[in-house]
Parts: sequence; structure tokens; C-alpha cells
Amino acid sequence: MSIRITALADADRTAGSHRLAWLASGPDGSPLGSAFLRVFTREGQDHLAELELTVHPAERRNGVGSLLFDAAVAAAREEDRRSVIAQAGTGSAGDHFLRAKGLRKVLTLTYVRLQLAKADTEALHRAVGRPHPGYRLISWDGTVPDELALTFAASRRAMDDMPMDDTDFGTVVWDVDRVRSAAAAVAARGDLLHTVAAVEESTTTIVGFTELVVPGDGRGDAQHYGTGVLPGHRGNGLGAWMKAGSVLHARETHPGLEGLLTDTADSNTHMRRINDALGYEPTHGSVEYQLDL
Repeated sequence: MSIRITALADADRTAGSHRLAWLASGPDGSPLGSAFLRVFTREGQDHLAELELTVHPAERRNGVGSLLFDAAVAAAREEDRRSVIAQAGTGSAGDHFLRAKGLRKVLTLTYVRLQLAKADTEALHRAVGRPHPGYRLISWDGTVPDELALTFAASRRAMDDMPMDDTDFGTVVWDVDRVRSAAAAVAARGDLLHTVAAVEESTTTIVGFTELVVPGDGRGDAQHYGTGVLPGHRGNGLGAWMKAGSVLHARETHPGLEGLLTDTADSNTHMRRINDALGYEPTHGSVEYQLDL
């Protein structure tokens, strides 16, 4: 079968990345598969590209995926990337394909879900109300208030050493503009961002945070984003405290929500223990692969 690979224009360009795209089509012009390459451009990740490749199930094992893969890898080299990462469901066709292409497994993730109807509201209230000497919880919706913006941006360093195993992920560099842009992106698609943060009382600085993105209609499942505590403040139970506050807010503020979703590296035993204690249950797994160029 004659397969045509066409490079497409992709308008998905942000301050931190841009995408390249390809379409595979058959002799009659019917689409067979596609590939997208996210090229990161911000400081700290400007060595990295992320591949998303899809082939129609009926067209697999006919060379479509290989042609798309070759086009994307060639583009990554032209962009002077050092690493290409790609993710696939554990045991899926994509998992087998990436392994066959010589990519190495660098990270395994487990996805979990908390069914909010099963959440113990009384236990959450007790957890949130339990004193943590020297700290207090605060929260806000949407963009961080101006008076907290600098300390919140600085607290994002808590994610710098999150377990990523062998992934050449680099470092995400945060400043106030990036914090505000991320919140604006959530609002632009109609979703609601809620942040719970831990403040060190002696310095009034934010030392930890957890974020939850709720669908705009308040229904279905919400998605946890980052949760982190700065190194000098770990071991004080702040992660579990903030996460309980986030769950309680979702339970009481959005009665139409059904569940909360998150994913955690299998090697991140601390966060896995927190999620387990709150009642999150595994739904599926995925594998991160990397090609070193």
C-alpha cells in the first residue's frame, strides 16, 4: 500500500513550546494515522520534545507508524533536540511499538481516582483542622492574588526534584508571568482552578501547594495538577494536609463532581501513600519511553 506522509501546519504555539504535525494517508486520501511533536522552548527544557503518535487500529502493522515515527524523529534532530519522550498505556499497542523502535523505558505511572461519594467528609474535616505548628492553610480560585504571586511562583521549585526516574525531563522554570499564564489557560477553556497552599507563619511565605482543575460545569471528574512541598519543610505532613483540604473543597463546593483524578510515578512512594490514605483507587497504568538523539 502506498502511504503518503504530509506535514501539517499547527497553530498550537505557546510561550513555552510549539507543535509539529504529520498526517498519514492512503492512496485514496483516507487518513491512516497522525503524529504530533511538541517541541519545548523554555529555559530548562529546551533540549526536549514529546511525541504523540496514533494509527488507526485497522492500519497497524502496515508501516504507517514507522513512517510517522521517522518523520517526527528527523524533525526532532533538525530542532536540535537531545531527547524525545513518548507515553503509552501499559501493555498497549503503543507500548509494544515504542519498545520495538528502540526507545527505553524511563518511568512508570499509575493513574488513580477518588470516588467522591465514598469520601469521608468528617475525616477530611478532622485532617484539615489538625494543627500543624508554624504553618497555616490558605486557598484561592483562579489566578493567584497579586500579594501572593511572588511567593507562590517561588514555591513551584518544590516540583524540581519530583521523582522522574531516568526521564531527561529537565527543569520547569517558573516565574510570576508563567504562573498567571497557566491559570489563564485553564480559565480560557472554561475550567475552574482551585489552589490550596501551606504558609510558613514566621515568614508568611508559601512553602507548599496543591492544585485541582474542575470542569466548568462542576460535573464529572476533576483533575489534580501539581502537589509539592519545598525541601526544607518536608516531613511535617503538609502534603497530606493540603491534599485533604483540596478534596474537602471539591466535596463541599461542587456537589455534581463524581471523582478526582491524578497520576503518580510508581517511585513516588510518599505521594502514593497520601493518595492511598485518602481512598484513591488505581484505574490504569502507563509507561514513559525516551529516545536519546
